[in-house]
Amino acid sequence: MVEQDFLATEFETRVENAQRAMHHEGLDALLFTSEAEMRYFTGFRTLFWQSPTRPWFLVLPLVGKPIAIIPEIGAELMRTTWIDDIRTWSSPAPRDDGISLLVEALQNSNKIGIPMGRESTLRMPLKDFEHLRQRLRNSMLVDCSDLINSQRMTKSTAEIAIISEICTIASASFANAANLFFEGQSLKAVFRSFRMDLLAQGADDVPYLVGGAGQGGYKDVISPPRDTPLRSGDVLMLDTGATRKGYYCDFDRNFAIGHAGEAAKSAYTKLHTAIDAAMRITRPGITCGELYKTIAHKLDGLEQGGAIGRFGHGLGMQLTEAPSIINFDDTVLREGMVLTLEPSIAVCDDKIMVHEENIVVQDGPPLLLSKRAPPELPVL
Repeated sequence: MVEQDFLATEFETRVENAQRAMHHEGLDALLFTSEAEMRYFTGFRTLFWQSPTRPWFLVLPLVGKPIAIIPEIGAELMRTTWIDDIRTWSSPAPRDDGISLLVEALQNSNKIGIPMGRESTLRMPLKDFEHLRQRLRNSMLVDCSDLINSQRMTKSTAEIAIISEICTIASASFANAANLFFEGQSLKAVFRSFRMDLLAQGADDVPYLVGGAGQGGYKDVISPPRDTPLRSGDVLMLDTGATRKGYYCDFDRNFAIGHAGEAAKSAYTKLHTAIDAAMRITRPGITCGELYKTIAHKLDGLEQGGAIGRFGHGLGMQLTEAPSIINFDDTVLREGMVLTLEPSIAVCDDKIMVHEENIVVQDGPPLLLSKRAPPELPVL
């Protein structure tokens, strides 16, 4: 028997909340094709999503449990979830890769919601989607992104507990930096050592680990690591999205190797101060845009989101979720939202520095999930 991440009541509440919103918006059904929504409403968690060969569908009717329409290869795992209605076919199929089963489930729905907005993904062949639209020509397909994002942005107590757990694990690995990283070590070896330590500390997986290193700062934070050795005066940054039960942490730490230059120390202090300022105003009722402006003010009035375009985002089952902490996002913060605070700043000579923490919005000061970074740039 596969161990479940949540009690069935967790999923029942999620479905009930979505169906209330569907009733309010006059929707008869929701259609999902991507992993996050499938897992959010069913608890179906597998790495098999790494394969693009097969499509997977979930239909949420206005009344009752979700309907899983999935390849037969996933049936046994889906039966371990709380879902009863599981409709399968042998996939991949040359002419009808689940479309007839999907049409059958949706044929009596006049208005069907499907995520179409920012950060949404249609995970099925476009030709099959066009075929589906033709066969459902009497149904209206509308965007349900706001409905789903609004619900998923607020995390349950059980979700927050899991995210807190993986943040604690990653914090412990970062605290072990002096034993893991050293001058002369290649960046590839840095990544390897850190990933191994995260797993040893209790992470289930480390699907996301990026970073960079360079004299006084770094130019790039998303490239694969190279064999370049760490030198005295380098600033090393690692940003991890380790997971526990399918939920992510997402925060980074900066370290100076041997010694820290004045420009690097000054930039680090500004970033630390900006996060302090953001945490002082993070309360239910303020907007992401207001939070963005507070951070920008502390970074000498940056107006375009610093070096990486925004100053944070939502966090949970995905490494990055809605909302965005950026000037055009007017999302109002609510209790239970899990956010990253991620200011970035230019250092010198086209170098940048990024600093990130993970928090929970609550009634009063936010709850810090990542162990707060020291106020001064650590030197290894």
